[in-house]
Amino acid sequence: MPFLTRKRTILLKTESTYGTDAAPAAADALTVRSLEISPIDADVVDRDLVRPYLGNSTQLLANIKVQCNFEVELAGSGAAGTAPRWGPAMLACGTSATTVATTSVTYAPVSSSFSSATVHYFADGIKHAVTGWRGTFEMTGELGQIPVISFTGTGIYSTPTDTAVGSVTYGNQADPLIFTQGNTTAFSLFSYSGCLSSFSFAMNNEIQYRELIGCTKEVLITNRKPSGQVMIESVPIATKDFFSIATGTTTGNLTLTHGTTAGNRVVFTSAQTDITSPTYGDMNGVIMLNLPYVSLPTTAGNNEFSLALT
Repeated sequence: MPFLTRKRTILLKTESTYGTDAAPAAADALTVRSLEISPIDADVVDRDLVRPYLGNSTQLLANIKVQCNFEVELAGSGAAGTAPRWGPAMLACGTSATTVATTSVTYAPVSSSFSSATVHYFADGIKHAVTGWRGTFEMTGELGQIPVISFTGTGIYSTPTDTAVGSVTYGNQADPLIFTQGNTTAFSLFSYSGCLSSFSFAMNNEIQYRELIGCTKEVLITNRKPSGQVMIESVPIATKDFFSIATGTTTGNLTLTHGTTAGNRVVFTSAQTDITSPTYGDMNGVIMLNLPYVSLPTTAGNNEFSLALT
């Protein structure tokens, strides 16, 4: 009997010890889209033997690791102050979580003591257990579409097994809302609330897999360069001069709220935004303004952005 593409599942859980299987259970099942895995991602070493005939030499694999990527809908848990099921993925992408009971969960960047996660990926009847998973993420919101967070991560390889996933329990992921007028509010860029078409923010972590002799296999986060882009309807220079802002050195705020009810509101904030190179675009015959940006920390550090679920 063939394995079916649609019958795939991942379980995700934060590790208490790096690289030690956290044993995610049925209640750790994650509702995802665009689920992908590279079961063996390795460096291929060619023996390159010299022989009295032509042909290939044996290929050996080094630095064997696993890449697992997935996409979740940008929505809260359904209960304010309760982390969403995709929270462990955020933590494993170089953030911390601050929880205020019955009120909010806020993710913000960190530069040390990085968390990690165990991913159990089930391809119908085949199980891939990936430990030490760390990565990066990108949030995107397109007009008329479901906003999403795309996670890209790398973990430590273990031999796959023939194991059925069994029954799983989905939860703490509220139904998403379309990125549109009414659902998406409080947009402001450099204190200007323009007509917004799209928004993106990428953590841009630099991920390195290291497997040194005598040391623990580990996926490292070695740097981050958060950036993104917004597209708004073009406005007169007298209303807001984004070109002078881009050529100057001033930073400004970027804020956005998506969602309308407690437990399913997402508030993004980047207080020190630096606009780089504006370009023009077209949408339905209307001139649009593409505004790429980078998110900067203050001297306090670890405050380029925050993502609050309220």
